Amino acid sequence: MSDQTTKPRAQRSNAYELFTYLQFAIAAFMMAAGIYNLQATLTAKGYYAMAAIMLVSTAVTITNSVRDREETKRLHNAIEEARTNRLLRESGD
Repeated sequence: MSDQTTKPRAQRSNAYELFTYLQFAIAAFMMAAGIYNLQATLTAKGYYAMAAIMLVSTAVTITNSVRDREETKRLHNAIEEARTNRLLRESGD
């Protein structure tokens, strides 16, 4: 019987985490520099800046939603497996 709720998650290395934070910082800087240097009105620059911020926020929210859905499925499957095993044990007695 495999208990899916206690399986360890793959740990990411510190180097990988540093890389992802650095990658995000570089991308955010490049976006900000591009908007700053854009030959447009201040209103247009503000619109692009708000759109970029919303895009980042939405990406984080979607990532969390997908992760939460997968964790819920894993927990639900573990509960169903435990119920099935209990019923099989009780019917075998």
